[in-house]
Amino acid sequence: MASHLLLLALLAMACSRAIASDPSHLQDVCVADKMSQVHVNGFPCKEAKDVAAEDFYFSGLDKVGNTSNKQGSSVTAVNVAQIPGLNTMGISMARIDYAPNGINPPHTHPRATEILTVLEGSLFVGFVTSNPNNTLITKALNQGDVFVFPKGLVHFQFNNGTGTAVALAGLSSQNPGVITIANSVFGSTPSIADNIIAKAFQINKATVDLMQAQF
Repeated sequence: MASHLLLLALLAMACSRAIASDPSHLQDVCVADKMSQVHVNGFPCKEAKDVAAEDFYFSGLDKVGNTSNKQGSSVTAVNVAQIPGLNTMGISMARIDYAPNGINPPHTHPRATEILTVLEGSLFVGFVTSNPNNTLITKALNQGDVFVFPKGLVHFQFNNGTGTAVALAGLSSQNPGVITIANSVFGSTPSIADNIIAKAFQINKATVDLMQAQF
């Protein structure tokens, strides 16, 4: 009887582990059918007869992004929106350009871990661990250096060099998502009530109103 109970417990653990993970591929490709009216967690597959090489292709990562903005940075994303063939593949990438003193401001990717490689220039990067410790982990990177930002954690990159910088990022999701902290807190539509933000940040409402006006 005890052995039967142990077997059942092991089977339950195995089943729960399988349900909690992403499913394996059941076919070679599942090119996203963006015209479909079917709503799923991702995109439904287009007909195999309609799949073409263009579904797996993107051109433009050689082009410098426009960094003439308040942050002094530009992200060129290459995810399932640009390459339909990435659907169900669990990967994507991005090019990030930084002007001198440019920043990719604190943000998170709710669905992906990020691995970043510096192609040109130098960057000061970091991420913050979750509550309750909120430990800041930072590193100065130069050309050829690689750094990992764990899934879901707040992270940033800052160009601490005298010239421009370029980085290439790989992400473990076809659609990693991005939540820029300042934009989300101070620039939501409709706005979060200023008394709520003031209490959360322990600042006065006038400061909150000033911050919200920037976004």
